[in-house]
Amino acid sequence: MHSNWPIVHFIVRWIIGVIFLMAGYWKVFVLTPAQHASQFFVAGFADYWIPEWLLYGLGVSIPFLELGAGLLLCLGWRTREALIALCLLLVVTTYGHCLQEPLFDISAHTFTRLALMVFLLLAPLGSDKYSLDGWLSGKK
Repeated sequence: MHSNWPIVHFIVRWIIGVIFLMAGYWKVFVLTPAQHASQFFVAGFADYWIPEWLLYGLGVSIPFLELGAGLLLCLGWRTREALIALCLLLVVTTYGHCLQEPLFDISAHTFTRLALMVFLLLAPLGSDKYSLDGWLSGKK
């Protein structure tokens, strides 16, 4: 393993963690989850096949997922689980965008976030030394 992997892993993990942490923070504490659900999910998909209860549930829960998983990434705790949850979130939101606009351009937020998360998931095992996961695995 190259000697720069731990610092590269730390930097990339913090960048993607801060992106999701701040998005979740804004949606939870500024916009509010109910407003997020109403504005971006229920109103945005009223003419589609998805039931309103599911739209509302997703719209309310996604801000907490982003906030929590972003925090986990910054701390480096349960990193793999947080990354998988956020990748699945990107699948859901990409489907929603493509439902509204079949040729949706993922080159902005979606692709950047996905690339950073896939990079972390493919990084060599044990390269995340500057994290709670790394610290806890060293104690075993």
